[in-house]
Amino acid sequence: MAHFGKKKVRKTGAAPASEAERAAFVKKVRAAIEAKEAEYRRQSLAIHPWVCAKCGRAFDETNLHLLTVHHRDGNHNNNPPDGSNWENLCVYCHEDEHARGVLADYVADASGDGSGDEPADKPAGGFNALAAALSKRNEKKE
Repeated sequence: MAHFGKKKVRKTGAAPASEAERAAFVKKVRAAIEAKEAEYRRQSLAIHPWVCAKCGRAFDETNLHLLTVHHRDGNHNNNPPDGSNWENLCVYCHEDEHARGVLADYVADASGDGSGDEPADKPAGGFNALAAALSKRNEKKE
């Protein structure tokens, strides 16, 4: 599953020396990530209806692979058992949700206030972030 935006980089220790060791390491890490994603996806599908929370498209066994789990706070490690940080989105709405955050960041950077600091009251991701960034940019033009 693709993730867009800024990621935190974690140090995992010394890098493997040979190409074969690196390939084995990458394979191991990818398997761990896929297992974790499969587990919270399974839980989310058991808790929430098989309907996209954004567009309302219904899913069944034939097209369930197109329904993804979106972390509302953007933290893939925040997986409460009650599913309060998850919402099921179709792949199209999930892509749109992440693209809005990327576009909002781009607009905020292009507004050119030069500070590089994010305001403390900036809404978190999605459409709200895009709307706030566009409003701020338009205010500066006037």
